[in-house]
Amino acid sequence: MCYDIKTSLEAQLRRARFRGDEAAVRELEEKISLFIEPKFYHVSGYLHPRILIYTNRQPYVPVPAVWGLIPHWVKDRQQQKKLWNGTLNARAETLWERPAYREAARQRRCLIYLEGFYEHHHRKGKTYPFFIQRKDEQPFAVAGLWDEWADPDTGEVITSFTIITTRANALLARIHNNPKLPEPRMPVILATDNEDAWLAAAAPASQQVLLQPYPADELTAWPVAPLRGKNYPGNVPAINRPVEYEEVAGMFD
Repeated sequence: MCYDIKTSLEAQLRRARFRGDEAAVRELEEKISLFIEPKFYHVSGYLHPRILIYTNRQPYVPVPAVWGLIPHWVKDRQQQKKLWNGTLNARAETLWERPAYREAARQRRCLIYLEGFYEHHHRKGKTYPFFIQRKDEQPFAVAGLWDEWADPDTGEVITSFTIITTRANALLARIHNNPKLPEPRMPVILATDNEDAWLAAAAPASQQVLLQPYPADELTAWPVAPLRGKNYPGNVPAINRPVEYEEVAGMFD
């Protein structure tokens, strides 16, 4: 799955800088900096953070969106809150089967730029968090879906997104072993050459070609401090530092 991430405003503006003029990007950065946390060394999707996304409607102009898809057909806040924690991730294999994702898969796809993500390894009743990033330490885009929902109480239009997951590659299969899940999962990391293709892929067959596990040999991982509970360091740089746990020592030797 993908419920915990690392990202920054710099990473989220990566695509805008690639195709836009620097002055325009700086102006955009100034406008949105009041609404976006400049650096998430770690944030949980269950906090529904606001992050920049790139949609198929505006491929190179980022928009702020909250994590946790709110389908446009949601009737009220009660239904929204009931759904919200269950739409942080969407399974690639069933996008066109789930009512929450079917229309978005056809019409509203997006990119979310991350610097890394976290997964938990389960062993003898305990969990050990791992941080995963590209070996070259570069930000990367993950595939997502987005939607817009008008709050009937306030009239506010909320843009939201979900991160799409797929089966785990060899590296993540060793880490993500939650016994409550039928199989190990990982977010769909897109190769740079596939980013535009994802935004344009409106048919199930063209989507499934892209929603595949990322090569394991291009990622690296190490154990880190707890992401929950009293020993959680918080949103600080130290959360990414390697931590030695005797129980998982030598996992990748």
